[in-house]
Amino acid sequence: MAAYVSVGNIHDLFLSGQGYRGHGSWSSGFTFRANSFKDLSWSSGVSKALKAERCGCYSRGVSTFNESSKINTSIRAVSSSTKYYDFTVIGSGVAGLRYALEVAKQGTVAVITKDEPHESNTNYAQGGVSAVLCPLDSVESHMQDTMVAGAHLCDEETVRVVCTEGPERIRELIAMGASFDHGEDGNLHLAREGGHSHRRIVHAADMTGREIERALLEAVLNDPNISVFKHHFAIDLLTSQDGLDTVCHGVDTLNIKTNEVVRFISKVTLLASGGAGHIYPSTTNPLVATGDGMSMAHRAQAVISNMEFVQFHPTALADEGLPIKPQTARENAFLITEAVRGDGGILYNLAMERFMPVYDERAELAPRDVVARSIDDQLKKRKEKYVLLDISHKPREKILAHFPNIASECLKHGLDITRQPIPVVPAAHYMCGGVRAGLQGETNVIGLFVAGEVACTGLHGANRLASNSLLEALVFARRAVQPSTELMKSTRLYLTASEKWSRPVVATARSLGEDVISKILALTREVRRELQGVMWKYVGIVRSTTRLNTAERKIAELEAKWETFLFEHGWEQTVVALEACEMRNLFCCAKLVVSSALARHESRGLHYTTDFPFVEESKRIPTIILPSSPTTASWSSRQLQNISSTSLI
Repeated sequence: MAAYVSVGNIHDLFLSGQGYRGHGSWSSGFTFRANSFKDLSWSSGVSKALKAERCGCYSRGVSTFNESSKINTSIRAVSSSTKYYDFTVIGSGVAGLRYALEVAKQGTVAVITKDEPHESNTNYAQGGVSAVLCPLDSVESHMQDTMVAGAHLCDEETVRVVCTEGPERIRELIAMGASFDHGEDGNLHLAREGGHSHRRIVHAADMTGREIERALLEAVLNDPNISVFKHHFAIDLLTSQDGLDTVCHGVDTLNIKTNEVVRFISKVTLLASGGAGHIYPSTTNPLVATGDGMSMAHRAQAVISNMEFVQFHPTALADEGLPIKPQTARENAFLITEAVRGDGGILYNLAMERFMPVYDERAELAPRDVVARSIDDQLKKRKEKYVLLDISHKPREKILAHFPNIASECLKHGLDITRQPIPVVPAAHYMCGGVRAGLQGETNVIGLFVAGEVACTGLHGANRLASNSLLEALVFARRAVQPSTELMKSTRLYLTASEKWSRPVVATARSLGEDVISKILALTREVRRELQGVMWKYVGIVRSTTRLNTAERKIAELEAKWETFLFEHGWEQTVVALEACEMRNLFCCAKLVVSSALARHESRGLHYTTDFPFVEESKRIPTIILPSSPTTASWSSRQLQNISSTSLI
């Protein structure tokens, strides 16, 4: 039985804390409070929610701290291995950077990023940001499009908030220096994408994410209250237990360049670490998207929701169909933005037969889940490896003006998109599920907020509407500022807190031996490919109960084989290395997806199963994954820290 774990009365790190309440319409009775977390229902009681009970996590408590060690001032790093900040932000995409810029007005901020600061899903977002900026458009219309695309699993209050506040968030970006395309009339050029009834996509050619990231990053790097720590991999959140309450106090990271563990202690932590595209072999996500945030949060007892809804973008560039093939395999699939179809692009099979009108009256402008399944059906029926997306009937100058990045990439491989169709195939793109968040980005873990793809806010429901992702990130990053600031101001840090958790130990050739390290690395890479293959074959666009059960069994066997090898060769619970920790997170996220998919006995949005091919109104409720007993938990589902409360008293 899934349940949260109590380890007795343990005074938390914070002198006082501010509690927040989740919004009512999506989570009737689902209350986020500093003292208790009693009711985890999202609609009308947890017993009626879809519950996935297979994935376990556990968090032990931390004992009472000496009053003399408290301080109540804004503080920065004090040593190379331990750093103290008012706010810690994990992730440097649009959500993390936008939040950092606001909370930096109130205190010190550490932005932790796994690679270079610009290497995020934001930077790869081509299409744009959706917002009601045209007089002919309306918030109600944007809401309706969002809820239809989300198969009516969206939370209406969240949808209204995001669609209402979106235009102001766009204006803020422009004021900060973000440059978007304008039409001949001098107004913002608004594009249309699949699922949208109006033109409402603000964009910078086909490189919108890159432009937003540039503007935000420039502001962050110029802010004296913000410190950016690049090449720091987040290992695990630091938490304590106070009865049923879990409290977050920061994060352990691995400096990838120096191979040292660096601990960040903070009053407030924002998780904005992006998605988990690399649980699949083909994804539009950069290499950093290995589900680190979702996995850390799950291990730290955060509630996870709707992980079965994995969005496969219908149109990633199919390298097999290019006249000149890439010399090396891509690290991530090259995205062909939704806006190509929004601008009139037509999908054909290899016999040059247009097929989308057969599947949906909206044809190429149908939501992504419909288009991806239609392409998948064509490929399987015709035993072909890709389809064609043709925009060449449009004026050459307009194609090159709207899609310069796509045109350039295709031309490198001998294809002129102004004259030839583009070979495309679906690829994993976006996680609609994630860490359950309230209307202010709050979670059930005190001191932990979430924003961006790592969060499940209720906006996307069972399928994300095109260009709503950057919008959601901007809105929730901004909404999390006030409660975060209030919590920071009412909280005191403990200088000795850092030593209340044992420190992770970095695996080295000296500690394990060069031969062992080499074997572990080779096996980890092999297992990663095998896991991705299992997910694509059994947990892809079209699913079945038999295939999901097979995936669950194969993943368990694969994980057991990998973990057994590690621990038989000197690995221990607190030993860390980049590749191993990423593998740990990939396993965790894959299991969350499979468990959630098995729990949903209907086909809705992105989750299509042949055993339950229809939408069931009685099933129109979110999937919830609660923390559970650690007795059967694998390494991927356990926090590194396993400290008994009594040992620290």
